[in-house]
Amino acid sequence: MNKLMDWDDVGPLFRDGMSIMVGGFFAVGTPGGIVSLLARQGTRELTLIGNDTASPTTGVGPLISSGQVSKVIVSHIGTNPVTGRKMMDGEMEVELVPQGTLAERIRCGGSGLGGVLTPTGVGTVVEEGKTKLAVGGREYLLELPLRADVAILKASKADRAGNLVYERAARNFNPVMAFAADLVIAEVDELVETGSIDPDEVMTPAALVDRIVVSRKEA
Repeated sequence: MNKLMDWDDVGPLFRDGMSIMVGGFFAVGTPGGIVSLLARQGTRELTLIGNDTASPTTGVGPLISSGQVSKVIVSHIGTNPVTGRKMMDGEMEVELVPQGTLAERIRCGGSGLGGVLTPTGVGTVVEEGKTKLAVGGREYLLELPLRADVAILKASKADRAGNLVYERAARNFNPVMAFAADLVIAEVDELVETGSIDPDEVMTPAALVDRIVVSRKEA
């Protein structure tokens, strides 16, 4: 299957009400072109799963500012005052998850596991409504897996088969999200021929990637 897509074919892959995992830490490693496309397209009632909501104008922030998001599952929102305001006004649901727990919930979703036991949050508001178990004399919370309809990733380089390479800290949540969605779309800065990437450099294997789109400056 030819995984390479034109930008005109990306938009129809998304629909209102979807859950979308978005790679990135603040805006580093976030597929800005796809986010911009969603903002222009006006896809609404989205559930976003990612590390944070960046700022009002960076990362996934434009989707928050435009009112296209109904819920976020993130580790923090402190850098985006629009997210905080919408949460306080009841305009958007915010589920705050400790960062390590968030990564593990995504990993569980991609690995077919039933959840992860963590001591993080025991004795705090984080434990409200969750199953608490005692193992070896210590209490743990059962945190459930996370999956999404679509994962949108950002890679510095890909070959035509779909093998991905990330640049330094831009790797962050991208590799683990590639396991945890029904459809995986990678926005890449550079496309090379299959076989051009040393197998030891591959960070997300082609088997996990469904579609590739090459970044464009105006996207």
